[in-house]
Amino acid sequence: MFATPAFAQAAGSGGAASPIMQFVPLILIFAIMYFLMIRPQQKRAKQHREMVASLSKGDHVVTQGGVIGKVASVRDDEIEVEIAQGVKVRIVRATVAQVVNKTQPVAANS
Repeated sequence: MFATPAFAQAAGSGGAASPIMQFVPLILIFAIMYFLMIRPQQKRAKQHREMVASLSKGDHVVTQGGVIGKVASVRDDEIEVEIAQGVKVRIVRATVAQVVNKTQPVAANS
């Protein structure tokens, strides 16, 4: 019914794992988290920075607060958005969540 002292000592005498093998699961967990969480978030942030940097007059945008409007003017860190005829608000460029309708530059006539 009870384990004898000799049997209990024999069970624990397996070979000790190398220190590298103890870190393998930790390294695998970090690699999985990097490819499933960190990398896609960095990619999304880069796309947002590029989108905000390419804003131009006439673009229709949606802000993070849900305001939809047309870009009236672009400054360094802020843009002026026309939300109704004659109603313009200044917003920070980074708060633009989406460009709904991108205006195309006018081609020069040859």
